[in-house]
Amino acid sequence: MSAFLDSIIARAKSDKKTIVLPEGDDPRMLEAAERILAEGVANLIILGDVAAIAASRRNLDGADIIDIATFEGKEELASQLYEIRKAKGMTPEQAREKMDDVLYLGVMFVKSGRADGMVAGACHSTGDVLRPSLQILKTAPGAKLVSSFFVMCVPDCAFGSKGTFVFSDCGLEVQPDAERLANIAVCSADSFKVLVGEEPVVAMLSHSSYGSAKNDDAAKVVEATRIAKELAPELTLDGELQLDAAIVPEVGASKAPDSSVAGRANVLVFPDLDAGNIGYKLVQRLAKAEAYGPVTQGIAAPVNDLSRGCNAADIFGVVAITCVQAQA
Repeated sequence: MSAFLDSIIARAKSDKKTIVLPEGDDPRMLEAAERILAEGVANLIILGDVAAIAASRRNLDGADIIDIATFEGKEELASQLYEIRKAKGMTPEQAREKMDDVLYLGVMFVKSGRADGMVAGACHSTGDVLRPSLQILKTAPGAKLVSSFFVMCVPDCAFGSKGTFVFSDCGLEVQPDAERLANIAVCSADSFKVLVGEEPVVAMLSHSSYGSAKNDDAAKVVEATRIAKELAPELTLDGELQLDAAIVPEVGASKAPDSSVAGRANVLVFPDLDAGNIGYKLVQRLAKAEAYGPVTQGIAAPVNDLSRGCNAADIFGVVAITCVQAQA
């Protein structure tokens, strides 16, 4: 386990938050929940079939286990959902139907203050997880979009923040234009500061450094850098930079000698989803890095989407991260 996750767990324990896990019928969720409760990382609300959860023989003492079929609070939450969505054409009947969907019910637990955050996606698609989140919670104040990032912890690495980086966006935005890419950069810097606790140094990545290539793809990153600097002039942010120029001091000094970022970046903003997704998986598999995510940013309350290939350890880490996001 990385020093980063050790720090996140300690912070989560210091001010325990309540996280709703709507996929209580998934064995991986219950395995993770048992560990979360045993280590005192979070208070948990688990949605699922109570009998099946009991049959799992997991020690879930202290969790609030709710059977969606018999939950008496559905009508109250349906009324709240109707008030939120009636301007979009939702009827009271449709709101009641939505409360039979564990993801909508889970998000309403967050909206109503019963929970501080939600973690799901072990057996649901990203779209299914984020749709109710955006409809009900909406974007955070000042956020223009919802994006995602991974915290990458690379062993025996002198680059970044002692081997810790934020990679963004590796999970949601397929082909962000310059304005969206700039907003991803600013949000990613905030996420790095919240989770890692150090000052972000943001590199806008490209196949080009400071005009070494002239084409539309590089020009997009140049424009995104300009917009990001206008949005957050206090940030240490620069681009366009090739990856080696961004993180290796000697290369940065050669390719971008006047850059405040070159050679010391710890937040890496990829130009599109192809680059980001390939990049994080290369580092995870070849450098044996720990990859925590995808973590969402830009939602008004923390809702995090798991990979459907996740294991219990992944869920445990994302729940701890969600707690720290909720503290912030």
